[in-house]
Amino acid sequence: MRFLLYNIRYGTGGGFQLPWGGYLRRTHRHLSEISRYIQELDPDIAGLVEVDAGSFRSHRKNQAEAIAGELGHYHTYMSKYHASSFAHRVPLMKEQGNAFLTRDTITNESFHYFEKGVKRLVIELELENLTVFLVHLSLKFRIRHHQLQQLYSLVKETRKPHIVAGDFNPLWGSHEIELFQAATGLRNANELGEPSFPSWAPKRQLDFIFYSPGVEVRRFWIPQVTYSDHLPLVCDFVV
Repeated sequence: MRFLLYNIRYGTGGGFQLPWGGYLRRTHRHLSEISRYIQELDPDIAGLVEVDAGSFRSHRKNQAEAIAGELGHYHTYMSKYHASSFAHRVPLMKEQGNAFLTRDTITNESFHYFEKGVKRLVIELELENLTVFLVHLSLKFRIRHHQLQQLYSLVKETRKPHIVAGDFNPLWGSHEIELFQAATGLRNANELGEPSFPSWAPKRQLDFIFYSPGVEVRRFWIPQVTYSDHLPLVCDFVV
């Protein structure tokens, strides 16, 4: 099977832009490039971070649904802001979330929210022989620490082989993740610690694919494409 993790920056494009300015750009051209590229990779499962579900940027279209339609895949999407949060009431922000695309039928899906942070969503996707978690952690160190503790609590209850992936934002270095890895027994598919951000001159390892016993990684690579400010991560594996 092939797993793709990609923070697509709401389809607003890659390259250096003024802080936050790029997030207001229209997405049609960039999303078409991303969609074509994902079709070329032909993943069985894609975890997409920073997906627009229908704001003015995407001409009121759900990007996960649009890409899944191009691939002929199933999809599941959820806003990354809890319904009770202020962010969920802001017109642009409430359309921001994360999504899974899958070739196979989704057996079950669960949407969890961390207790702390603005971005709180955890999507738990259950397939026949595999469970996959997708996250986008806080930019604040203390909140990330709390979120990792809660993520551990979710992961330890999983009985199937599993993958935990997402934008972990370890801005102080990948050592932030070491305790979480040790507690869960997960391995990092990116054994060499290759950076994934920013896409035009990668220096930081912000995006991770972790996997449990029962999952065997056959190949891992980070394609050097600049359709977003993050590089995609691709992992071929068997269960």
